[in-house]
Amino acid sequence: MSRAISPRKKTGLDPIKIKRAKRVLGTTTETETIERALDEIVEEDRRNRRAWKAHERFLKSGAQIDDVYGNL
Repeated sequence: MSRAISPRKKTGLDPIKIKRAKRVLGTTTETETIERALDEIVEEDRRNRRAWKAHERFLKSGAQIDDVYGNL
C-alpha cells in the first residue's frame, strides 16, 4: 500500500516558500533550490565580511574626506 507524503512532511519546509524560491533562483528541483539558496547565503556572508574588513582598514588609515559639496 503506497501512501503519498506531502511536500511539507518530506522536507519539513514550507512548499509555498520553496516554490517562490524556485522562481527567484530559476531552479527546477527542491534540492537545487536549497543548494542555490545556501550558496547565496554563504557568498553574501563572504562579501559582507570583506566589505567590513575594507571599512575597518579605511577607518584605521586616517584618511580625511573633504566635503567639497557641503553635504556631510
